[in-house]
Amino acid sequence: MIRFLLLLTLLLPLRPEEPEGEPYIVVDKPAMTLMLMAADGTLIQAYPIACGIGFGNKTRRGDHKTPEGTFPINEILASSSIPHDFRDGKGPIVGAYGPWFLRLDVPGYWDIGIHGTHLPESIGTRTTEGCIRLRNKDILDLKSRIHLGTKVTILPDIE
Repeated sequence: MIRFLLLLTLLLPLRPEEPEGEPYIVVDKPAMTLMLMAADGTLIQAYPIACGIGFGNKTRRGDHKTPEGTFPINEILASSSIPHDFRDGKGPIVGAYGPWFLRLDVPGYWDIGIHGTHLPESIGTRTTEGCIRLRNKDILDLKSRIHLGTKVTILPDIE
């Protein structure tokens, strides 16, 4: 609770400029949590996440880091049938992104987003290639509460 209150204090100056009443998202990589916030800064819902294997801000393709900063959601894709090859010898996995992929407008990177997973046991770990991974029930809930343009602020790693 103390960490949450401290984060809120730190976030108020970083809060994305949203029209009154619009929610925004804060991703706390060290706490492995995605928070859906009301425009006034109150917590609506928190979800556990998995994020990039690498620590720090994304600096190049393939570094397996989750980017840091504020990015709008620029595409909402039904992703149940989209395959992904994790290059683990298993080949492409259909449904790897769960039911929804919320693409973030991260300059220089087309494929960073918030999405579901076919590996719910990975939630709470540093295991992704840079995306933010949620349980499928959580991405369904989150998707129902956001829209194109919703701002996502990803907090820096504490090193």
